[in-house]
Amino acid sequence: MRIGVFDSGMGGLTVLKSLIDKYPNNYYIYFGDTLNMPYGNKSVKELEQLSSNIIAFLLNKKVDIIVIACGTISSNCLDYLKKKFDIPIYDILSPTIEFLKEVKLDNTAVIATTNTIKSGIFNNLTDYQIECPLFVPLIEEGKINSIEMENAIEGYLKGKKIDNLILGCTHYPLLEKNLTNYLGKINYINMGKVLANKIVLDDEYYFLELNFSKINANIYRLCARLFNDYEIKEVK
Repeated sequence: MRIGVFDSGMGGLTVLKSLIDKYPNNYYIYFGDTLNMPYGNKSVKELEQLSSNIIAFLLNKKVDIIVIACGTISSNCLDYLKKKFDIPIYDILSPTIEFLKEVKLDNTAVIATTNTIKSGIFNNLTDYQIECPLFVPLIEEGKINSIEMENAIEGYLKGKKIDNLILGCTHYPLLEKNLTNYLGKINYINMGKVLANKIVLDDEYYFLELNFSKINANIYRLCARLFNDYEIKEVK
């Protein structure tokens, strides 16, 4: 099966890794729109155009399904994209929303981009909804372990009693160690892992193709850390 996965940048690679871990024998084609990130502060019209262009690119690659590994696109454009394209489309948020409705968790927070929080998709499901607009740019700039990241984490989470934290943007699993250093040992809900446990894929053979609209050294480092074999390209 040929599986197309896309995100605004590197964050969707965490989802891709979860899918490959669960279903290792598929042809995965990834697109990270690093040239136009971050998506969290763009208008819905801009998001619709960007995501439509990416899906068109993936369709040209003859994918069988599309996985939206971006919380912002999932919360703002899913219905639009499903109506526009005649291909199965899976989003990153719906499995986690279903999970939260099935379980009872105390002291639960979701951290996500501004657009995802403002979409209201997590309303009445958590105790806290926290916009974290600085996280994605800092991650993409390779500043995961920087003072700026430490200050951002403290600024967003100070004073919150959190036992369960939903990583509502696919970039955020890359910050789990940083978050644990600040919050202590808590339960993290990784949307990529939730999706991988919900979706059913037909294993055939393995190949991984990674495409980005702009490549930098941080991307190479992260890809090398997450994956063994892959083909990487810059696509404008």
